Amino acid sequence: MIVDYHMHLRDRHGDEPGGRYTLDRLERHVDAARAAGVDEIGITDHAYHFRQTESLWNLPWLLNRGGDDLEEYVAAIEEGKQAGLPVKLGIEMDWFAGLGDGIAEMLAPYPWDYVLGSIHFIGELAVDQDPALVDAVPLDEAWRAYFDTFAEAARSGIFDVLSHPDLVKFYGQRADASIVEELHDQAATAAAEGGVALEVSTAGLQKPVGELYPDVSLLRAARGREVPITLAADAHLPEEVGRDIELAVALAREAGYETVTVFDGRTGRQEPLG
Repeated sequence: MIVDYHMHLRDRHGDEPGGRYTLDRLERHVDAARAAGVDEIGITDHAYHFRQTESLWNLPWLLNRGGDDLEEYVAAIEEGKQAGLPVKLGIEMDWFAGLGDGIAEMLAPYPWDYVLGSIHFIGELAVDQDPALVDAVPLDEAWRAYFDTFAEAARSGIFDVLSHPDLVKFYGQRADASIVEELHDQAATAAAEGGVALEVSTAGLQKPVGELYPDVSLLRAARGREVPITLAADAHLPEEVGRDIELAVALAREAGYETVTVFDGRTGRQEPLG
């Protein structure tokens, strides 16, 4: 089984003819997945694009990107399911300490198959854009801040999967090797205790770091604690669906994984990988 469980229906370049959230656009994602050898996809648009989440945020960067209707998004995915498309309903939700109750309340009315948790900001500092966390504080401190937040998210009870788990390496800058090892162990422990899966993502190949998320050492630590995985390419255009997904499978196998998680109604099951 090959899944791609992290992608965005909303076009990064602007509006699509007919609307951002349509069955036609969803079908284009499915067609691209089939061409890439992917059996099932999950749509996970950023929660901050939807006006239903605006009360959660205080960062202008997030608030300036809202305004879409979550009901329209959910309806498009549900229509695809009813048409027999191999799609799952997900969402990518940013985690901030102290927002757990608000996030849970916002998510509750909708029939999610799974919820991705992402850490793009530590306070007002971005992890994967400027002004960057790794430039604002000492590197070892930045890595600790990121993985401390990761552990909070893993144990929050909010998420089913944590996406691009070591995003802090985005710019290719790493903390001291002994600290990285310690933080990978901390992350794997938190994921196991929180009952969340980790995403094996090819998206980093297109970023400054030029490699998959996560490092194989983190993935091996997760495997040792029986933390499940999903696979993803983090597509923002249909033609990016399933991109390099065979490399995610290879990395998972290198770390000792033989199964991948498939979600239905926020319940995961294991299927043979590949």
